[in-house]
Amino acid sequence: MQIKCVAIDDEPLALELLKEYIARFPFLKLVHAFDDPLAGSEFLRAHPVELLFVDINMPDISGINLVKSLSDKPIVIFTTAHKEFAHEGYELDALDYLLKPIQPERFEKAVNKVLAYFQYMQKAKANTDDALFVRSEYQLIKIGLDEIEYIESVDDYLKIHRSGARPVMTLMTLKAILEKLPDSRFKRIHRSYVVPLSKIKSLANRKVQLASAELPISDRYASFIKDWKTR
Repeated sequence: MQIKCVAIDDEPLALELLKEYIARFPFLKLVHAFDDPLAGSEFLRAHPVELLFVDINMPDISGINLVKSLSDKPIVIFTTAHKEFAHEGYELDALDYLLKPIQPERFEKAVNKVLAYFQYMQKAKANTDDALFVRSEYQLIKIGLDEIEYIESVDDYLKIHRSGARPVMTLMTLKAILEKLPDSRFKRIHRSYVVPLSKIKSLANRKVQLASAELPISDRYASFIKDWKTR
């Protein structure tokens, strides 16, 4: 297994240290390293990777805002010289944060956590076709597809509403989660909503009636009404 990664830090010495540490682990493949955060941000929009090392406190754009700007978000490890910024990193559901100066044993612990995550995801995908795995509150959560009542976009997060259970919040876009869901079972009806076809009770007045909610169908997805009625 090789995990493609990008490193972004406006401090050249810190960036060189990251590159040196990354090179020690064969399962990490450094695609690019940037000392210009804006250039790094543009690269990531065109070339998504699986893992991002990014400094929090940078000029022009902070590491926090850089990650928020990405529609296809990688696993993130924040680096920072300021301990007080760590909480902001965790708010974005980062896998870990490294306090500068980064010690080699601490870096190793962080990347082993990344490796364990990807190995688990590979195993999970191989073992089931009827569940969704998402990261929430610093852990990986398994959600059965039959549990999903509907999925709602809330700012940078998704709120996965479940039948008979608390909703799960995860940092992801509707576009990204639709790529993980079977198209034959889940449809987008609005820029803010995805619904499972099996949970629809009725359609009326451009609205979908579910057991727990009534959701609007937007003009952009109006063709869904015809498709559903001809099922």
